[in-house]
Amino acid sequence: MPLGLRNTPGMFQRCMLAIFHDMVEKTIEVFMDDFLVFGSSFESCLSQLDKILQRCEDTKLCLNWEKSHFMVKEGIVLGHKISINGIEVDKAKVDVITKLPHPTTIKGVRSFLGHAGFYRRFIKDFSKISLPMTHLLEKDTPFIFSEDCNKAF
Repeated sequence: MPLGLRNTPGMFQRCMLAIFHDMVEKTIEVFMDDFLVFGSSFESCLSQLDKILQRCEDTKLCLNWEKSHFMVKEGIVLGHKISINGIEVDKAKVDVITKLPHPTTIKGVRSFLGHAGFYRRFIKDFSKISLPMTHLLEKDTPFIFSEDCNKAF
């Protein structure tokens, strides 16, 4: 596959989905070059892993064993903690966000909203809470980091 082209990531994702088409969302989740194998029990997970590794071998898909983790009960996947409890926030990422200084520029507000927005699914009424800061991004709005913005931050 030619690398460096604009559509290479999408092409790679389609290839991965084609390889694992019959397993996606049943026993495996695929995102680019990361995949997560899951099962309801240790035995089913082991069985699914065997099938997936066989598929990798059959399609000559190379794995980086140093980056591979097997039979873990929880782990960080794409910035989220995955465990038996489901999807949760990664506490380390939240700590980084909470230690950010107050934004002093529009670029800083945009950056903060991007970081915080990554976890919007876990924050009830995120769009309402972030509204005062979002207004700062509007065209021809003077940058005044008000008390409402401070509360939202």
